[in-house]
Amino acid sequence: MSEHFDSLETRSAEARAEALAAALPRQVAHARASAPYYAQRLDGLDPAVVTDMAALAHLPVTRKSALIEHQAAEPPFGGVVASPFGSLARVYASPGPLYEPEGEGPDYWRFARALHATGFRAGDLLHNCFAYHFTPAGSMLEGGARALGCPVFPAGTGNTEMQARAAAQLRPRCYSGTPEFLKAILEKGEELGLDLASLRLGHVSGGAYLPSLRAWYAERGMTVLQSYGTADLGLIAYESVAREGLILDEGVVVEIVRPGTGEPLPEGEVGEVVVTTLNPVHPLLRFATGDLSAILPGASPCGRTNARIRGWMGRADQAAKVRGMFVRPEQVAELLRAVPGVARARLVVALDGDRDTMLLRAEAAAPDEALVTRLGLALQAATRLRGTVELVPPGSLPNDGKVIDDTRPVPG
Repeated sequence: MSEHFDSLETRSAEARAEALAAALPRQVAHARASAPYYAQRLDGLDPAVVTDMAALAHLPVTRKSALIEHQAAEPPFGGVVASPFGSLARVYASPGPLYEPEGEGPDYWRFARALHATGFRAGDLLHNCFAYHFTPAGSMLEGGARALGCPVFPAGTGNTEMQARAAAQLRPRCYSGTPEFLKAILEKGEELGLDLASLRLGHVSGGAYLPSLRAWYAERGMTVLQSYGTADLGLIAYESVAREGLILDEGVVVEIVRPGTGEPLPEGEVGEVVVTTLNPVHPLLRFATGDLSAILPGASPCGRTNARIRGWMGRADQAAKVRGMFVRPEQVAELLRAVPGVARARLVVALDGDRDTMLLRAEAAAPDEALVTRLGLALQAATRLRGTVELVPPGSLPNDGKVIDDTRPVPG
């Protein structure tokens, strides 16, 4: 029984860079030639120059909101899908609405790698509690399990009593679904006096996997690990038994960028997760997920050599409505570009009585009234709103990915 899914997981940094140098220009060229959206967005670009992460960072970012608008204007896919409609296996819909294609072929969403890292092996029955309608989650996990040789019980969501009774009779070894639903099934089984001891492995996603829940499963001798993916991209990263961050999937290229921009951040800095797929059917290039995370230093103790992220750390779409106008992270990035000498800044939105206020806290090496003045003018130019500026020492702002911190109380 191999510890790793394939040799890609343990490649050297040089081998991974060499593979990326071949895959990136090929995918960019394919997207430009086969997807009208990218033919327009990348007009004039020579795909041959996009051979590494530095070159990739010069391509424009695509946001989910933009795809929703393009799909509404040019249904069903807005010119982003590179395969004919009739060649697809399934089409899904996420809130927005946003329509996602599923191509033909085994393990289209690439979840076999994540399930293998959890411990799933050929012959293990999977009790799959992800939804099978509208969104692709059920199909994602089923495709990965089938690629490993695991039969699947398509349990879907809801009705814990029926779930528990089915599990007691079918005796599955594996579970997939949201982190808390497995606990609900096991507790229902205990309440009904059912034997659910066959369930030993769990692969969870789609919700917060809290330390208290991890401990609950560990006390029962279960291995329950998580992954991170989206309906647009499939698997992005997954946990191994080392339980030290989430290892990036081999079928995607991940950047962490400053929220509201396409500017890559250094290792350890919290920012927005931006993903480029190597999928020929749906060749998303620099797709902004709206999620926050950070790259962890070093490699996983499990022997897998790809980079790791800390996992989901919140949302990057931090727009705030101030005095009737939306203020967005892109505007904060714009003012920082206009005023050199500031590495990091945070716009704090607060309430003074019944009046909205804005305070730009910016890291600077030393007090500088001229810098304060320039930042104040740049803030007004970018947002069309007046605010105050406070300079703070370098490194004093929290590393949590927040560009706009809305501290106003939520209306009751």
